[in-house]
Amino acid sequence: MKYYRRFLVLAVVAAAVLLIVISRYGGISDDHERDMVMMNHIVQTVKEHISDPESLNGMELDSELVVFSESGDRIYATDNIPGSVHTAADAGREGYFCMAVIDNGRFLGTAAVPDPVLEEYNAKKNSLIITAVMIFSLIMVLLIAAGIFIRIRIILPFRRMEKFADSIAQGNLDDPLLMEKHNMFGSFTESFDLMREELKAARSREDEMKLREKELTASLSHDIKTPVTGIKLICELLMCKTDDPYLTEKISNINQKAEQIHILAEDMLTSTLDELGEMRVNCRDESSAVLHGLVTEHDTKMLVHEGAVPECLIRIDRGRLSQVIANIISNSYKYAGTEIDVSYGFRDSFLAMTLSDHGGGVPEDEVDLLTVKYYRGKSNSDGKEGSGLGLYISGELMKRMNGDLSCTKTENGLAVTLLIPLS
Repeated sequence: MKYYRRFLVLAVVAAAVLLIVISRYGGISDDHERDMVMMNHIVQTVKEHISDPESLNGMELDSELVVFSESGDRIYATDNIPGSVHTAADAGREGYFCMAVIDNGRFLGTAAVPDPVLEEYNAKKNSLIITAVMIFSLIMVLLIAAGIFIRIRIILPFRRMEKFADSIAQGNLDDPLLMEKHNMFGSFTESFDLMREELKAARSREDEMKLREKELTASLSHDIKTPVTGIKLICELLMCKTDDPYLTEKISNINQKAEQIHILAEDMLTSTLDELGEMRVNCRDESSAVLHGLVTEHDTKMLVHEGAVPECLIRIDRGRLSQVIANIISNSYKYAGTEIDVSYGFRDSFLAMTLSDHGGGVPEDEVDLLTVKYYRGKSNSDGKEGSGLGLYISGELMKRMNGDLSCTKTENGLAVTLLIPLS
């Protein structure tokens, strides 16, 4: 606030000086009233020499003088009289004090001298104008300085704080709000930066907790796979030891549930590894014949009808592609429950593998959403277990193998196409 007081004091001083000047030069002093004795002396001198005006040269008249004849023409003038004064009327317009020269009632001419009152008035007027201009200039300089001060000390700091708040809202917590010397808003600036540091610390704690949560999920998903694999092996052993149809059916159901748990745990593990940046794919050249083995491995219900696999070399991660095919077949079992047709063909530099079911498919507006993380179809997912990760993970794995996955609605169901890169 001390800066405002300084500006206010300077403005008051400037206004006071202006008032003093106005009061000083506002009127005409008595010292410059017309000297009537001198005027009478000039008139008397002019009257005595009216017939020979040139004889006035060299006389001490104490003033400039111009003499006009009876007809009003200029007949004499001292050196400082402007050339524009030709007649008595001109002299009057120029501000000269005109006096009639009369002898015994007879008008002889006119004597004109500079009016001291008017001269003083003009001088003081000029001084007042100059003083007013100087004070006005001073006030304008003060106003400009005040404007610059307000911009530098108030407006710009506010704008920096506004920009800082926008940066915080966008999640940028690394750039501090710098404090300047003599900052009028130092406490606000410090509070804003403390808020940034607290938010940054809170975000760091949150990220650390999320990381631990993901690591725990990955660990549990991995650990779940071990007992599930044991259950599946026991089921296979029991299937070999019994011929009872009832027991065989129950054991088969247990095996299918174990397989579902295995796929779900695999999906959760893969998704978590993806979020942790640890989902790795190691591709190598393989014969296309491996595709038949992968389809057969996951066709636990014997519902797949596979076409001929073209002979070629494909570049894949066999384990990851197995996971993709398992997800697609498992989804078809769960949601369609029909036979699955598998066909092959070439598309540019890819081997296209299409798996089609006949379960009615999904609405057209949901097809593109099937590969979105955690999305489950609205029309056929009620009452069915699932996490919405299967096709999302399959799509991500295909992209990491430099391939692609796409879903299309057919007349009788849903088709999933895998573009497998050729070697």
